[in-house]
Amino acid sequence: MINKRIDLLENYKILYNFFGPQGWWPADSPLEVVIGAILTQNTSWQNVEKAIFNLKQNNLINLIALIEIDQVELARLIKPSGYYNLKAKRLKNLLLEIHKNFHSIEEMKKLSLNEARNLLLGIKGIGYETADSILLYALEYPTFVIDTYTLRWLERLNIKFFGNKKNRYHQSQTLFMKNLPNDIKLFKEYHALIVKLGKEFCKKRPKCSECPFFIKAL
Repeated sequence: MINKRIDLLENYKILYNFFGPQGWWPADSPLEVVIGAILTQNTSWQNVEKAIFNLKQNNLINLIALIEIDQVELARLIKPSGYYNLKAKRLKNLLLEIHKNFHSIEEMKKLSLNEARNLLLGIKGIGYETADSILLYALEYPTFVIDTYTLRWLERLNIKFFGNKKNRYHQSQTLFMKNLPNDIKLFKEYHALIVKLGKEFCKKRPKCSECPFFIKAL
């Protein structure tokens, strides 16, 4: 990792003062967060909301109901989220594994962070970002979620990571967790603010002159 000195806490304050609190993750229950974490893979949150609305209309934000529903019917209901056949399979796999080991999503909190993370990563279709999203937002473990927006922003701050995707994920996650207080609320808000920055300014074709960091430097 090539590292330029960076004050992550100061950067958090800049983002928070510019955008305000994000209230992320929008969900009524830990199970809904888990569902959203699968459905948001390779799609926008707007599409996920449509799919979750369909599930709610059919009283399916329920662990047993989702396990028992036919996979083809589940795929039909989550179609707005894209890759619906694959996501229906992944969601089924995840919920079946949770049900096999626990009575509810919340019971996973009996495990240590590493145990819970390894369990999730052992399920087909669950990668690091999805696993950490579930751990942080559904189960409130202190872990920082890394996504494409985060890596892009760090690179533009002249912090570069090397190696394969797994190594880059863990190097960047370690950077945040070693340089921030071990605060679940902070981790949630910071990740959400980086996503907001990435969607509005730090895009593939960035709007640097409008970015809160450019404005701060003036």
